[in-house]
Amino acid sequence: MGQKVNPRGLRVGGVYTWDSIWYAPKRSLYIEALHEDLVIRRFIENYFSKGDIAKVVIERFGPKIKVNIHTARPGIVIGRGGEEIENVRKKLTTILNKDLQVDIYEVDDHNLEAVLVAKSVARSIERRINHRRAMKRAVANVMTSGAIGVKIACAGRLADAEIARTEWYREGKVPLHKLDAEIDYGYDEAQIRYGKIGVKVWIYKKGEQENVENA
Repeated sequence: MGQKVNPRGLRVGGVYTWDSIWYAPKRSLYIEALHEDLVIRRFIENYFSKGDIAKVVIERFGPKIKVNIHTARPGIVIGRGGEEIENVRKKLTTILNKDLQVDIYEVDDHNLEAVLVAKSVARSIERRINHRRAMKRAVANVMTSGAIGVKIACAGRLADAEIARTEWYREGKVPLHKLDAEIDYGYDEAQIRYGKIGVKVWIYKKGEQENVENA
């Protein structure tokens, strides 16, 4: 089972919390709120395509919506004098017709965020850097940042091959069946001239046993 599911989704409520923090008492309100969350996330991802967005956490307090953007490049997201983030707030307020508060948080280490590592490898492949070199460099950076283990897989027509295949590199341990293990997962795609290359990243940050051993 651990090989087939999203590692973060399997650990929500235990190791990880929800990225949408709210409660809807009625089905109709739930559908509306879920749709609004999708609109907010897609808008932010498209608007800050170069902002290295790690995740977007949405909280709701009655009619008010609080959007927390976690990014590795807060300067780009905020903009000069807060101009960019204010434009985002105004546009989302217009689209949803609701009051929004937008806060920015800088991630501690972008090399330990699986989504950002996947984006980095995908962008490298788009710049015509060999996929093996991109994966090896990413694995080395992740382990240098203190991860217990990391696995990166690329799938598609690698190196202009006519037949699609999957290649992966792993260092350390990545126990996907251990539910108390803090395993981050990220996915991105590289668009190249002969198709798409899918990039998946698993990062084992820590677990209950490691915390006890380090205490």
